Amino acid sequence: MTQKRSPHRHSEPVWDLPVRIFHWALVLLVISQLVTASLGGNAMQFHAFGGYAILTLVLFRILWGFLGGTHARFRDFVRAPAAVVQYAKSILGESHAAHRGHNPLGGWSVLAMLGSLLLQAGTGLFANDDVMMEGPLVKHVSERASAIATAIHDVNAAVLLTLIAIHIAAVLFYWLAKKENLITPMITGRKPSATPREPARYGSAWLAALLIGCSAAAVYFVVRI
Repeated sequence: MTQKRSPHRHSEPVWDLPVRIFHWALVLLVISQLVTASLGGNAMQFHAFGGYAILTLVLFRILWGFLGGTHARFRDFVRAPAAVVQYAKSILGESHAAHRGHNPLGGWSVLAMLGSLLLQAGTGLFANDDVMMEGPLVKHVSERASAIATAIHDVNAAVLLTLIAIHIAAVLFYWLAKKENLITPMITGRKPSATPREPARYGSAWLAALLIGCSAAAVYFVVRI
């Protein structure tokens, strides 16, 4: 009697180490930003440093979207609107197929998250709470411009929290409804697969280190202007 092979015995590389470090470092930093913003007072100094770190990570991720591994690149997961609509329709049906990297909906959510984070960190450089904290670039703009940046910073915080909530809800939906675990691959870098396929290429760790260094240097230079 022939034993039936499990369709999930094979695993394949998906997320390279720089993507995984970026993801979990961002999670910790966003939590830290929420806590320090809630505490206020002296904690706002740490809030500012957290903002610089997030800006560094986002700049790195944008660069890695062009120079990173197979599934880290924007061209791998940014799809045309028609493909996104078609995928959205398939989610609740039997024709839904798992994607090795980001699916078409997930790809656009990545762009939305990166855009919101970039806006949040960028406006924070010009923001001013008139009490304990002002961004390092406030001195270079008018009071009105700083007020506008502060207002955008406050409104976008709600947008960012909404995007995060949607992201968490999507992860839970795939886990519970589709039996697709999206968390473990972001830890191990590998996903189960029914059939072996051409392996994804991981990005160079040395290149990632160089890019994160350049991103940090750029943020440092801007903050010190």
